[in-house]
Amino acid sequence: MKKIWLFLLLILIIPVFAYEVYTPNDYNYKSRGDKLLFVIDFSNSMGEYLQHETKVNQVKDIMSKILPQIDPSTRTGVRVYGHTCNILAYNACRSSELLVPLEMNNSPRILDSIKKLRPRGMTPITYSLKQAVKKDLEGKDGIKHIILLTDGGENCDESPCDYSIELVKTRKDIKIDVIAFDVKDSDDLAQLQCTADVTGGHFIEADTKAQLFRSMEELILPHKSVEALIYHGEG
Repeated sequence: MKKIWLFLLLILIIPVFAYEVYTPNDYNYKSRGDKLLFVIDFSNSMGEYLQHETKVNQVKDIMSKILPQIDPSTRTGVRVYGHTCNILAYNACRSSELLVPLEMNNSPRILDSIKKLRPRGMTPITYSLKQAVKKDLEGKDGIKHIILLTDGGENCDESPCDYSIELVKTRKDIKIDVIAFDVKDSDDLAQLQCTADVTGGHFIEADTKAQLFRSMEELILPHKSVEALIYHGEG
């Protein structure tokens, strides 16, 4: 009987340790010199319509409302992926670019950089995260936040979950928040949630424009009053 109870206990415990979860003491983003890098999906599926408006236009509209409210002393930047059309899979899976490096008072530059972009290619999430860590955030002190906004999972034969597990073995200064925008596939959601969980980040599912706005607001402007940030778009 004791063996049966032990077996059942192991079944319950083992999944909890499927990957190491990093839990920082002070996670929330604050305007205190922290670094904030957006990694935004411009893959082909972002051109699809959701509630009578393309997902990419919804993201651009929300960014135009959120970014100006960030403290100008905060160092912000943006990397995008899937924004180029490539016939060769190798090139398509490396379609990732730092459009605006981390600097203070960067909101106007970020908005201008994404304004004319169109969704075109694949979804190289893992490659983009690797580039963000190795290049965009290299040499930067303090806590570094990545906000990954995507409408789908990795499709370039890599795993952002596996990468995050390896990352936290050597880096405790990078947090990855993930906003899954209109993502329906359960495997994709599991990979994205793992990516956030293991770095101590937040994982949020947003299925409408209003939910996406609230997600961005929650991650970036947690101390603002709700009344001051009522979004007058989709209810």
